[in-house]
Amino acid sequence: MNKETLKKIVLPFIVLAILIQVWSTVASYIPGFPTPADTYVHAFGGTTSDGDELTGVLSDPFYVENQDDKGLFWQLLESLKRVFGGFILAAIVGIPLGLAIGMSKSIQYAFDPFIQIFKPVSPLAWLPLLLFAFKDIDNTAMSTIFVTSIWPIIINTALGVKNVSEDYMNVAKVLRFTPIEKITKIILPVAVPYIFTGMRLSLGIAWLVIVAAEMLTGGIGIGFWIWDEYNNLAYHNIIIGIIVVGVIGFILDILMGKLADFFDYRKKM
Repeated sequence: MNKETLKKIVLPFIVLAILIQVWSTVASYIPGFPTPADTYVHAFGGTTSDGDELTGVLSDPFYVENQDDKGLFWQLLESLKRVFGGFILAAIVGIPLGLAIGMSKSIQYAFDPFIQIFKPVSPLAWLPLLLFAFKDIDNTAMSTIFVTSIWPIIINTALGVKNVSEDYMNVAKVLRFTPIEKITKIILPVAVPYIFTGMRLSLGIAWLVIVAAEMLTGGIGIGFWIWDEYNNLAYHNIIIGIIVVGVIGFILDILMGKLADFFDYRKKM
C-alpha cells in the first residue's frame, strides 16, 4: 500500500473522529440532542443509554406495516423513482435544447434571458404552483425536479458545442455533412463529456430537491420520512436520515462520474 492510498484511508477516519467528538460535545450542551452512541443504536439496534431495547431503523429497512408505514428501503426507492423520473425528462428536453443553443446564435439569444431568469429560482417557489396544477404527489415532485435540474444540462451541453473546433466544422462543410451527420460525427464526440458533466450536476440537484419537495407534499419518500420523524420527536432518526441521504447522494455522484469518464474521449487518449 503506497503513501497516497494510506492517506486516502486514514485522513477521512481522522476527520470522522473529530466530527464525532464535536457531535458529542454539542449533545452534552443541548438537552435531548441525540448522542452518537444512541444514534448508532437507533440505526442498528441494541440497548440505549436509558436501558431501552430497540430494533434499529437500518436493521429492518424492508418492513411494510401498511401503505403509509414502510421501512427505509421503500422510502428511498420511492424517492429515487421520482428523482430519476424528473432527471430523465430533464435530459430528454435539455440535451437537444442545449445542442440547438450551442449551434445557433439566434436560438441562444432567444432562450438565454429565460435561462438566466429561471435558473436561480428555488425549487420551493415552484412547488405550490405545480402541486396546484397536478394535484398529485409523484407528478409534482418529478415536475419540480425537472424544472430545477434542467439548467445544468442545457448550459453544459451548449458549452460543449461551443468547444468544438472551428477546423472540425470546416471539415464538415468540405465533406458536405448533413446536419444530423454534423451532430453525430463532429459535435457529439466533443460535447459528450460536457453533457455528462451537466447531467452529473443535474442529478445532484435532483437528489437535493426531492427531500425538500417530499417534506412539503407528504406521502411516502425519504423527505417525508425525515419530516415525520421530526413530528414524532424521533431526532435520532432525523440524523440517520440525513446520513442516509448523504450516502445515497455520494453513491449517485460516483456512478454518474464513472459513466462520464467512460464517455470522455479525453481520458482515453
